[in-house]
Amino acid sequence: MRNPRVDTTIFGATSLLTLALGGVTPDCFAAPVPVAEGEAEAVVGIWHNADRTVRLQLGADWSYQGRVEGRDRPAQGTYRPAGSGLVLRDRTGLRTPVTVAGDVLEMAGHQLFRV
Repeated sequence: MRNPRVDTTIFGATSLLTLALGGVTPDCFAAPVPVAEGEAEAVVGIWHNADRTVRLQLGADWSYQGRVEGRDRPAQGTYRPAGSGLVLRDRTGLRTPVTVAGDVLEMAGHQLFRV
């Protein structure tokens, strides 16, 4: 009797977000969009989705920490302005786009609101 080979691949939250969004090309970092005085501070702070299962903390030093309920590892890295939003880049180099729409951040199908 042959034993079927079971191939199990485990993805972290950042990997899944990148796959779901189709990835972000490296060219979005080639020419960062200038941020006017006061605009960077507009996104700094802690953001949650409505049921508080997704948390994103954006620092004034262009670093971020993110947490998704049910995931063991928090995402950490840096962020930069890109187009009409931001791009998060974690420690492994994976990138996640974030749209800034007024007082709401939209990321991977989640709407995040300032705490």
